[in-house]
Amino acid sequence: LLALAAVGARAASDDAPKTSKEALQALNDFIGEWKGTGGPDKPKPGPKDPIWKEDLEWVWKFKGDDAWLVINFKDSKNYKTGEMRYLPDKKVYQLTLTDKDDKKTVFEGPLDPDKNELTLSRVDPDTKETQQIVMNTAAEGVRFIYRMAHKEDGSQLYHKDFLVQATREGEALGATESKNICVVSGGLGKIQVSYKGETFWVCCSGCADAFKENPEKYIAEFKAKKGMK
Repeated sequence: LLALAAVGARAASDDAPKTSKEALQALNDFIGEWKGTGGPDKPKPGPKDPIWKEDLEWVWKFKGDDAWLVINFKDSKNYKTGEMRYLPDKKVYQLTLTDKDDKKTVFEGPLDPDKNELTLSRVDPDTKETQQIVMNTAAEGVRFIYRMAHKEDGSQLYHKDFLVQATREGEALGATESKNICVVSGGLGKIQVSYKGETFWVCCSGCADAFKENPEKYIAEFKAKKGMK
């Protein structure tokens, strides 16, 4: 039994992401521009419930061997920017959100690969309530959804705060997904880039900047993964 447990532990360790970039590639469906609507997290909002438009954009950022994601909000009722990182020592994702008053809040949590759902939480140091944000894509990556909830100290019941549902810019539900692959992140390619007569794809402006800074590195890595020369 001990031998089997050791084998299982080694297998789990082998399956764990080796780098932050590798872990964040699991969120490649988030990358891109989204047009959305925010409101109460309930089936049928009432006529007096607050409803707002909210556009957002996810992009990759690189500095040396470091990699992270940035989210920029437009017309959001609650936030201005966000930064998503992966913490290898804890094996969790970390999201730092900056609200409209420039206050930062930090959420941490795991990705459920079966549900393709990221659940992050934090405990407010003043109220001791637990705040939770859940993110996922749907409709084969055409929809992006995030919802906020909270529970009081000592309670097991979460109260829904709000929900934002967005559609990928330039796409409609049921659209056929492109087969172009980002040469930098491995995500869905949207922008063409060229180097020495060869054309490749990148998924966002962050990957385009990284490619321009060191095209030979990313081309070599991309071709190695594809078994190309």
